[in-house]
Amino acid sequence: MNSVAMKKNPISLTLRMILFVVITIGICLFFINQMVLQLVERHFSEQDTAELIVMNQAIYERLQMLPDSNRPKSDILSHAVSGHHGVFFQVRDIRGKIVYTSPNFDLSGASIQIESNHMIQYTPAIKIRGEDLKTWQTQIQTYRGTVSRYAVGDSVYIIITAIDMGFHKQFLRSFRKSLALIMMFAGLATLLAVWFGVFQGLAPLRRLSVRVRGIEANKLDFRLETNAVPKELQELVQAFNQMINGLEKSFKRLSSFSADIAHELRTPLTNIITQTQVGLSKPRDIEEYKNLLYSNLEEQERLAKMVNDMLWLAKSDHGFLKPVLERIDLRKEIDDLFEFFEAFAEEQRLSLKLEGENQFIGGDRAMLRQAFSNLLSNALRFATKETDILIRLGSSRNFVIITIENSCDQIAEHQLEKLFDRFYRVDPARQRHSEGAGLGLSIVQSIIEAHDGHVEAISKENIISFRIYLPKIAL
Repeated sequence: MNSVAMKKNPISLTLRMILFVVITIGICLFFINQMVLQLVERHFSEQDTAELIVMNQAIYERLQMLPDSNRPKSDILSHAVSGHHGVFFQVRDIRGKIVYTSPNFDLSGASIQIESNHMIQYTPAIKIRGEDLKTWQTQIQTYRGTVSRYAVGDSVYIIITAIDMGFHKQFLRSFRKSLALIMMFAGLATLLAVWFGVFQGLAPLRRLSVRVRGIEANKLDFRLETNAVPKELQELVQAFNQMINGLEKSFKRLSSFSADIAHELRTPLTNIITQTQVGLSKPRDIEEYKNLLYSNLEEQERLAKMVNDMLWLAKSDHGFLKPVLERIDLRKEIDDLFEFFEAFAEEQRLSLKLEGENQFIGGDRAMLRQAFSNLLSNALRFATKETDILIRLGSSRNFVIITIENSCDQIAEHQLEKLFDRFYRVDPARQRHSEGAGLGLSIVQSIIEAHDGHVEAISKENIISFRIYLPKIAL
């Protein structure tokens, strides 16, 4: 199975956002739950502390009555705390002897330090604070209390006060259940709202999908309106429009290119077929057959050149042609081209001239020689008789500039922009045999752009100039 097919489908945007919200809400609700419970428990702790302070104050007041009273200590202390439910206390002397203890007050779960040689769990304190509260558990009940030391006259008493936490625990259990239900319903309501918000938030994206789905090859002029979508989608719409614009241009160029190929190939193929049919229509001598074969060979060579040029342009379009840079002496290269085209120039009664200071560039020698050759060949074909073809070398801050100019008929501005299009001819009525396939300037542009340069055509006062800009590269 294809490894790509084995990959799991990406998680949907809605599910991603809901999962993120679930995790976020879960964490937030957990901390809110903990904080609320801590606040409630702190409230109970503060409430218990206040009640224990009142109890200790009441017990202390009763202890102050002991030296002046003949009543039993237990009788006096039994009425120290009244009107309080679920509170207990025990009074001991400094030696640990119990002076009074509340009925059913179980201290089995608490260890009280009375003498220094005993194990300590709770240290008696003179003043009650929240952090002094201790909790102990018996088999039946849970207490929260404190141990205080009071001096009354010459006697020192240890007072153990406690509050039954049964009511607190029952309330907290009920409160936790209620809080959990509230949190659960709040979480579900929030998730529902988030789902609805995400669904509504993605509505513009769904509408875009519907509109994009309707695009076909014959509707590439379609564009999305940037202002009709939310701000977050405007960059996506702009990128989509740019993509469609590029596709439209490429499709038009491809359609035009295909039509031009068919048209250009049809003429030489028709010539070959027609000449062959004429040649076979009746017996002929050897010389006539030779002329027929030479004529067919000329058309076949033209076809082969056209196919090679198209293959070269296709490789260039896909970035398969990479220049191999070397140091090039432009004057020497152009002198070599002049020597090659000299005979043809004399035949056309044209003069080849080179001006400007010599320039050195970094480039692919074979590719640049083909570009210069195409431009010079083009100039020789269309130059006015008995004029000069001038090549001028110059430079700017960042570029070496090569200008090839010749006299010819004035070319309109709108035609200059199309000169580098494939198979384009300024005058389609001219003989194709003398002009080639119409791919030479397209090849020139591909070569120059492969060298990170650019080429332009300028027509002024019956002079056409092709100006090449190549970046200065130190080699």
